[in-house]
Amino acid sequence: MNYTYILLCADGTYYIGWTNDLENRFKTHNEGKGAKYTKGRRPLKLVYWEEHISRSKAQKREAALRRLSKKQKEVLISEFKTQSIED
Repeated sequence: MNYTYILLCADGTYYIGWTNDLENRFKTHNEGKGAKYTKGRRPLKLVYWEEHISRSKAQKREAALRRLSKKQKEVLISEFKTQSIED
C-alpha cells in the first residue's frame, strides 16, 4: 500500500510526503533522517494519512495537498481526526 501523509512539525508548520511504509517513514523523519525540512523541526506528529493503491496516485495526491493553504490543511486534518475518533 502507498500512503500520502501530513506531519505537524514542532514549529507549527506542516510537511507533506508519500511513502509505501508509513510507520518506518515516520520513524525515519523523527530520527532526523527523513527530509531536510523536518530534520530541524522535530519532534514531529503524524496528523493525517491516506491509503492509495498506486505510487502514482499517492504522489499526485501529495502534490495536491501541498497546494492547499494552511487553513485548508487544518480543516482536512480536523475532519480526519473526527472520522478517526468515530470509527
